[in-house]
Amino acid sequence: MKNAAVIALRTVATILIIATFVPLLPFKDWYIRIFDFPRAQLFVMAALILLFFLGMRLWRFGLDKILLMGLVVSLAYEAVNIYPYTSLSPVEVKPAPADAPENGQLSILVANVYQYNVEHQLLVNLIKERNPDLLLTLETDSIWQEALRPATDAFPERVTIPLSNTYGMHLYSKLPLRQTRIRHLLDKEIPSIETYVQLRNGVWVELHAVHPKPPVPTEDDDSKKRDAEIVLVGKEVKRSDYPVIVAGDFNDVAWSNTTLLFQEVSGLLDPRIGRGFYNTFHARYKLLRWPLDHVFHSDHFKLVKLERLPDINSDHFPMMATLSFEPENKYEQKKPQPDEDTAEEATKTIEEGKVEAQEEDD
Repeated sequence: MKNAAVIALRTVATILIIATFVPLLPFKDWYIRIFDFPRAQLFVMAALILLFFLGMRLWRFGLDKILLMGLVVSLAYEAVNIYPYTSLSPVEVKPAPADAPENGQLSILVANVYQYNVEHQLLVNLIKERNPDLLLTLETDSIWQEALRPATDAFPERVTIPLSNTYGMHLYSKLPLRQTRIRHLLDKEIPSIETYVQLRNGVWVELHAVHPKPPVPTEDDDSKKRDAEIVLVGKEVKRSDYPVIVAGDFNDVAWSNTTLLFQEVSGLLDPRIGRGFYNTFHARYKLLRWPLDHVFHSDHFKLVKLERLPDINSDHFPMMATLSFEPENKYEQKKPQPDEDTAEEATKTIEEGKVEAQEEDD
């Protein structure tokens, strides 16, 4: 019995070590990139297995010494990845002052509804309760568009892209919009939105809404197009002369190399850092959750409030961020800085995605 337990421990330890470091390989295949997601879960499991190793005194054997060392390194590596998204880390986005003027504030609610979800009223009630300035819905088809009308009729500005392929997108705004463009950056079936929204104080803000395909067998065999779309948006907003917000379901976790590259390229801030994971997916499985839905913004803003909202019977929890326009204090916040490899890595990522998209079109 003890031998069986030892074999099981060694097997699990080996799997955990491999799962930790496989994402470091320079491959985009879904079965590699999928291990970007469960960093917190791998950290907890590695800690538990390490305790079992120590409790059973397995360090006395040569192979077990190697596994023990591998677990320690895995634990340290996962800790480095997830540490910024804990309350132990300094915040990247400073809190807005209590007396921040309301005419400089902007609230945005992001909800991936899960297209086949029929509990429309849950989101209708949530929208009415939270009363955001901007509402971004993802996976919304024509059925959802009609079902949400009791709530969305209160939004005079709207961008509607009802699709039945689970990549429909709707943007509703109580604030003026201008120069709105519906774009298909790499895939003619996957839309994104670029627009400008005017705050109540008259300032115009550049807004991008995105929802690239995830690297899973039922969608894409690799992450090339997802990565390219994320980085391409980051490169575009870097050149903007306006305050910027990028929001949506990235189908990528906050700590992945791609999202970190996006931040380095764009210079945008993540309000999650120093505050928590705010895991939005998967709403049905408590032990398998990670942050896929994001609101990134330029250093013109500080944070009033960041929330993961209640369950709407989707596979995602909605997110809501309330930001305050504070340009005079922007230098209090340290922007992500590119390193010497950032430009080359970004160009390569975008080119790989474009080649993949062209091959699929051909």
